[in-house]
Amino acid sequence: MAKWTAKHEAPEPLEGPVVATVTGGTILWFALFVLQLPFYGWFADRGLLWWVWCCAAGGVLGLIGIRYVRGRDAALKRHAEERAARDGA
Repeated sequence: MAKWTAKHEAPEPLEGPVVATVTGGTILWFALFVLQLPFYGWFADRGLLWWVWCCAAGGVLGLIGIRYVRGRDAALKRHAEERAARDGA
């Protein structure tokens, strides 16, 4: 089997408000978790408790993601400042 190679170059990654996007998603996961808590018994009766805990896990993983993207954003800004200082000097 031949190794697959791309026929064209990959496009540049899209940059946007990554921190705001991840924060919004995390808030949404926690909101869904809290909204499902009053119906915990209903989910338990039907064997659907994983819905509740999936939302909780999404919120916790979102907190990790917020920390990651904030650090990434700070590193990108730091790198841009260093490059500007090097090119300007």
